[in-house]
Amino acid sequence: MSVRVGTCSWADESLSKLWYPPGVGSAEARLRWYAEHFDTVEVNSSYYALPTEEMATAWAQRTPPGFVFHVKAFGMMTRHPVRVEQLPPDMRSEAEFDERGRIDRPSRELRSAVFRRFLRAIEPLREAGKLGGVLMQLPQYVVFKPSSFAYLEWAREQLTDHHMLVEFRHRSWLTDEHHEQTLAFLEQLPATYVIVDAPRVTSDNVAPTVVARTSDTAYLRLHGRNAATWNSRGGGAAKRFDHLYSRDELAEWVGPLRELAGSAREVFAMFNNNGRSTDVNGNPFAQAPANAAQLLELLKDS
Repeated sequence: MSVRVGTCSWADESLSKLWYPPGVGSAEARLRWYAEHFDTVEVNSSYYALPTEEMATAWAQRTPPGFVFHVKAFGMMTRHPVRVEQLPPDMRSEAEFDERGRIDRPSRELRSAVFRRFLRAIEPLREAGKLGGVLMQLPQYVVFKPSSFAYLEWAREQLTDHHMLVEFRHRSWLTDEHHEQTLAFLEQLPATYVIVDAPRVTSDNVAPTVVARTSDTAYLRLHGRNAATWNSRGGGAAKRFDHLYSRDELAEWVGPLRELAGSAREVFAMFNNNGRSTDVNGNPFAQAPANAAQLLELLKDS
């Protein structure tokens, strides 16, 4: 069964402090060490600031042939508000921002320019044959309605021929009433639907888990199942995604991943549970790479 497994960052704090061995401290050394253990990764830093061609060139050089990077879209590309200082200096004069320095409603021209800058930056990955998809993770307030469909159509045009991955954060897209229309829409775009493993709750900001694919790629993101902290005030991502999957929870995915691998060209399972746990001896460890390695073992044994 051919399933690529990785984590949703190689530079997350829990990995940096707990997973890399002593002496693996530089950015270059960490990515090289990561690539010895997994053959795919998500670039998470690109959500907070536009990457550069120099960055992408370095990433390509530090990883072996066949390694695959999926790059998370910059916040403005997915209708998240961004702070003006998150933009490159030469683009800031084009931005209108509020008294808090936030760009909430950028002009279509500025947003389009951001898409172009983003794609130019990741071109070295594509030239190296190491670019997977551009992850368009929509915020929870982008709901199932005509204007949201229209935005995704526009974004599809901006991405040109790049592989578009779409993750929904509002459950309206994947209710029993709407999920067939949502999946058909993505298939037509075309774009890859991102399957989500998250807490089994009915909050509007948690998309239900619907196992499906809309392209020849199947893509699963595992956010953890910590229902208690998902909507806790002031917790942020660190608490929301703080969950160590049990062996039984991971085993639930062996069958669906096997079925997806039987028909898809490629299958990815990416761990975003970015917290830390302790072993039986009280030693802390990073959850995401531990669970990723465990899932690989389960898939190998199945």
